[in-house]
Amino acid sequence: MTADTPVLDTLADITAASVEHNSLAPRELMLSRIAALIAVDAAPASYLANAGAAEDSGVSADDIQGVMIAVAPVVGTARVVSAGGKILRALGIAIAVADSEIADDSDAGQ
Repeated sequence: MTADTPVLDTLADITAASVEHNSLAPRELMLSRIAALIAVDAAPASYLANAGAAEDSGVSADDIQGVMIAVAPVVGTARVVSAGGKILRALGIAIAVADSEIADDSDAGQ
């Protein structure tokens, strides 16, 4: 753990422990996490924090839509609509960060 990012480091440690002690396949684990994020009305940063692992495990946009449909009767339509907007914001943040990194790399190469 570094002194600069203790909260992020703790979250990473919790996530690693969850993966290590879990019997679900990575894809099913990430689908479960997405369902839980929808259920708790998670912030865009929470979706962003799980995006890389979801992509690495093979979760597709169709899978996410399927999870949203599956949980709608349980969590309610307002939560699902809220999740859709927050997922889109998380994707926007990821794109902005990637664009910034590309621009930084371009500037460094000049």
